[in-house]
Amino acid sequence: MATMIRMQRAGARNHPAYRIVVTHSRSPRDGRFIEKVGYYNPTQTPIMLQIDEERVEYWLSQGAKCSESVATLYKRQRAGKVAELTGRPKFKERKAAKKAAAKAGGGEE
Repeated sequence: MATMIRMQRAGARNHPAYRIVVTHSRSPRDGRFIEKVGYYNPTQTPIMLQIDEERVEYWLSQGAKCSESVATLYKRQRAGKVAELTGRPKFKERKAAKKAAAKAGGGEE
């Protein structure tokens, strides 16, 4: 049985939250899982991330594979760099940054 450690979507429309679960690799994304080992909520400020490192290490020793996104989050938590996760900036913030970059670029020429 091939097991995966991956994210399972939860939360409301346009407000995603994720459970980090150990599941069979062929089961659907939001389907049945073996064990819940953490959660990730990118919409809150600051971002909420909690992964049970002891259980993840156990499952990795049993041959489970991490998805790319879970591997990145796990690596950041182990390094203590969870505070650096900012999520995607809001539309108005992106628009203001784009406008500022255009203004800075236009003034130098």
